[in-house]
Amino acid sequence: MNEVVHQYVESFLPPRNELLRKMERIAEKNNVPIMELMSLHVMLQFMRIQNPERILEIGTAIGYSALRMAYALPDTSIVTIELDEQRAEEALANIRLAGMENRITLLKGNALDLVDEVASYAPFDAIFIDAAKGQYMNFFNMYSTLLTNDGCVYSDNVLFKGLVANDHVENKRLEGIVKKLKEYNQSIMDKTDFITTIIPIGDGVAVSKKI
Repeated sequence: MNEVVHQYVESFLPPRNELLRKMERIAEKNNVPIMELMSLHVMLQFMRIQNPERILEIGTAIGYSALRMAYALPDTSIVTIELDEQRAEEALANIRLAGMENRITLLKGNALDLVDEVASYAPFDAIFIDAAKGQYMNFFNMYSTLLTNDGCVYSDNVLFKGLVANDHVENKRLEGIVKKLKEYNQSIMDKTDFITTIIPIGDGVAVSKKI
């Protein structure tokens, strides 16, 4: 998107409260990966239309997107998973500051190991994947089985700085991640029990609707 147009559209974003703004500043200062504002705004609009009763988030970080979903969807409960111990503690502190302990349940550990525990909270109307990019396909295959019949999976960063559109990635560290994301994008597009659209906003958001 043209930068001028992007700034114009972003000017209409609703204001965030002081806690969220503080979290945004902390994330920027400490290089904590949180979802881009415009991408998150678009995803939240899809979720408002869907009106999920229960959401599973894979990748809590400091709790920013979990709180954004909780604020936007006041009747929704959220289960969120975080591997990093320090970030999980920060997220818990932020959830308490927001008074959302009764609506957001944080599970600490590797999402690849927590399927049985997460299943006790199922079914989910929506799943939001925003964790280790190389594991997206595993996350999708393991947890989409816990979706309701008309559920949706939302995946962030599927365009990965535009690198998925390149035939060759010079940076060896990123090459493996790009390869995995390309495979993931192709996989979710090929699924016959989901219809997927990739929205080229922010770092790319895929919306996969169960059919």
